Amino acid sequence: MRSLVLLIIAIPLAAQAPGITPFKEAKARVLLRTQLPCLGCHELDGDGGRVAPSLTTVAERRNAAYIAAIIDDPQRVVPGAAMPKTPISGSTRELITQYLTRGAPLGTTPHPGQLPPSSARDVTASSLYNRWCAACHGQSGGGDGPNAKYLPVRPAIHNSTTQMSARSDDALFDAIAGGGAIMGKSPRMPAFGATLAPAEIRSLVAYIRTLCACRGPAWSTDGSKP
Repeated sequence: MRSLVLLIIAIPLAAQAPGITPFKEAKARVLLRTQLPCLGCHELDGDGGRVAPSLTTVAERRNAAYIAAIIDDPQRVVPGAAMPKTPISGSTRELITQYLTRGAPLGTTPHPGQLPPSSARDVTASSLYNRWCAACHGQSGGGDGPNAKYLPVRPAIHNSTTQMSARSDDALFDAIAGGGAIMGKSPRMPAFGATLAPAEIRSLVAYIRTLCACRGPAWSTDGSKP
């Protein structure tokens, strides 16, 4: 028994608690590229958006505790950051965290940041759109934001009467709240339902209606004038 205890003590820590396996690394890369919205804004090995910090080198810039915290709840770490909280399972979050923190120093959990007083924040529909949508969809809704060229699927053209009149207000709400994947669209469109209040999402839907100068399908409205 004594020799067994000595043997365990002699084993390097990395051997006792191995890091992420090659299989898990491959799985994490597939999830990031095909199912999660992260590469809608972040770049990884040359693929993905360019409006957020690169994931290729994140472990060189941030410690593991910071990376884990911002994956869990971005607004808690950096209030006001243009990064929504992604609703994913605990196991997927753990896998992505393990993958992105490879080689990063441990660090300590960052203290929660603080939002400025509500009176100092601009929460109009146009400001919400510019903050959360314009990078991909364009400031005027033309699907031509600066990040659009890095996406595998062109963002929806919100100022298109043809495109938007085919979508009900409920469909627009669900796409914003739940992300592209649940609507059968690109998974790189993130979900904002865990970050924006329902009233804010409804205001974005109404703002899109001003961009397209249109209404949803006749079956989805009550027949009253806009």
